[in-house]
Amino acid sequence: MALVALGVTGGIGAYKSVDVARRLQQVGHDVTAVMTAAACRFVGPLTFEAITRRPVITDQFAPGANADIEHISLASRIALLIVAPATANVIGKLANGIADDFLSSMYLATRAPVLIAPAMNSNMLEHPSVQRNLARLSEQGVRFVEPGEGYLACGWTGKGRLAEPAEIVAASRQLLSPDGRLVGRTLLVTAGPTCEDLDPVRYLGNRSTGRMGFAVAAEALARGARVRLVVGPTPLEPPAGAEVTRVRSAREMHQAVLECAEGADAVVMAAAVADYAPADGARPGKIRKGSGALTMRFERTPDILSELGRRRAGAALPVLVGFAAETQDLVQRARDKLREKQVDLVVANDVSLPDRGFAADTNAATLVTAEGEEDVPLGTKRALAAVLLDRMETLIHAPVAS
Repeated sequence: MALVALGVTGGIGAYKSVDVARRLQQVGHDVTAVMTAAACRFVGPLTFEAITRRPVITDQFAPGANADIEHISLASRIALLIVAPATANVIGKLANGIADDFLSSMYLATRAPVLIAPAMNSNMLEHPSVQRNLARLSEQGVRFVEPGEGYLACGWTGKGRLAEPAEIVAASRQLLSPDGRLVGRTLLVTAGPTCEDLDPVRYLGNRSTGRMGFAVAAEALARGARVRLVVGPTPLEPPAGAEVTRVRSAREMHQAVLECAEGADAVVMAAAVADYAPADGARPGKIRKGSGALTMRFERTPDILSELGRRRAGAALPVLVGFAAETQDLVQRARDKLREKQVDLVVANDVSLPDRGFAADTNAATLVTAEGEEDVPLGTKRALAAVLLDRMETLIHAPVAS
């Protein structure tokens, strides 16, 4: 089916990589193992050669290996590069463009998707340098299989052990052949807050973190969609593979959304966009504290979702989805928003409760359409995103009335 390069680096989890190779073969893929010098201290190359029935690459300068510049040749032929286990050392090299062996050189040369399964001591994993390197790789579009928690080879108990082979292969299969009916479709997702600057020091903002929008984007990517992501200020890293546009203010988000919506099959407005901004813009200098009250004049920001509804002018696409973060009259306000903004679906959630809405890992919502309401019980934001994408798939593929 596809040629997969399996990079194996010097960690005790290298023995699991043998099972990863075997499982990839069982689902029909060809596997070429690329081992670093340190990896060969944990598992012998002969083991991988016996499993894959292909020569194992261990040396960039082996005799005959450079006849056709092999790391370039292989990089252009593979459909996926997996690095499992990925040590802190190799993650650092890949993140910073260091190419001093076959694996790191091939990483720079390939344009195939890359899947990394980190494995290391818990303290190493949490170190700011490692986290910075992981974030940099994520920005470059690398996908990850999160390490598991449990007993580590060093004797510690914590997060850092290599993910199980079944998890790694499941993640690779999503990259090689995405599931769902969104393959070939383009989704625009907004996430996070906007910040309306008052002066060089202060701004008007909200409590949105972008978690819900990122969950929608990640689920759409897993289903094979091309995802454009417009993101307000947030410390969270967006899902790998999304085409990210970063903005700060509501006006910047308005402009970016209208540009990115061209050709999109659906738009999901999960961002918490400010309704008001300073009428005269940010003050050029810091507003000094006085003895009396401070009065500022604010004006309405552009209503992005309403403009998208007007521009669609009754067409079937793009499917338009809004979010209604409310503290009371949840469904009625969502239904008003559905009608006034001419959209297909509104996700209504009660942000006054501590276990859902802003800054929470979980969420519950009511999906409101012209046909009725559907309650989605409390669960992870990714679970809510999956239900939402199920409904959106039906709308995207709905037959057009003649």
